[in-house]
Amino acid sequence: MRLAALLFAVAIPALASCALNPAATPSAHLENPQTAVDELLAVDRAYSQASAGVDLADGLAAMFDSDTVMPAPSGFPRGKDAIVAALKANPANIGARATWTPVRGGISADGRHGFTLGFMTITAEGKPARNAKYLSYWVRKPEGWRVAVYKRAGRPDGEVSLDLMPASLPEATLKPATDAATLEAFRASLDQAERAFSDDAQAIGIGPAFVKHGRPDATNIGGGPGFTIGNDKIGADVGRQSSGPGVRWAPDGGVIVAATGDLGITWGLIRPNGAPVAGRPSGFPYTTIWRRATPQAPWRYIAE
Repeated sequence: MRLAALLFAVAIPALASCALNPAATPSAHLENPQTAVDELLAVDRAYSQASAGVDLADGLAAMFDSDTVMPAPSGFPRGKDAIVAALKANPANIGARATWTPVRGGISADGRHGFTLGFMTITAEGKPARNAKYLSYWVRKPEGWRVAVYKRAGRPDGEVSLDLMPASLPEATLKPATDAATLEAFRASLDQAERAFSDDAQAIGIGPAFVKHGRPDATNIGGGPGFTIGNDKIGADVGRQSSGPGVRWAPDGGVIVAATGDLGITWGLIRPNGAPVAGRPSGFPYTTIWRRATPQAPWRYIAE
């Protein structure tokens, strides 16, 4: 939701299926990336189905654990309890229920990190339904897939397609790293990629920076009913609607990278270069998912 930020400044019952139980999942995760994506999408759909019967906060929380992060106006609540408290503190969520439909998924080369994005409907008795878009970054743990970073944004009315978009698949067969030095090098490289993105926004302009650092198949939550697709379109939207002294950002919230070094996520705050507008926060949270073909290739954003 970096674009939205820029434009503003800026307990589930056990679901017995192999898709939710990694111990029962076959080794095809490493051999068939499309199968791995399909299983992750099935997990997302199963959580949505279960969410229909409980309130919004509990429905979402079923996907979270003590490590989950969610951007909020106040920053980044961490952990299921903190996120649930933040969700329940929002009056718009009281008495509401949420269901969602993923329209795209992606997977790392080791099959243990992935993402889903899609459309959400929020209902509450006596109130009109509300539309939203979401983006989830998942990590496959011993207890099953859990959301590591989650964000949601409202969307205006308008027709959208619920057809699945092409999956974001690994571009090479990669062996997961196990040593701490290599894993830290992966993390540091993505941290630097995000900072270089911000630096280029100062040097060449925000729109061209979004074009340079994105992929042709990138998706952005954007401001319309659907997702904005492609780095050229995303850059054009940002460049057309951004004005003033500009913004800067850094992954000061955190960085997570798969052990194969080809998929990861960053999060932090977008801050205005000039003086903050009176009455508005001094920073706005963002999250960005990144992909690269190999650990030697440059990072490019794939979803945000």
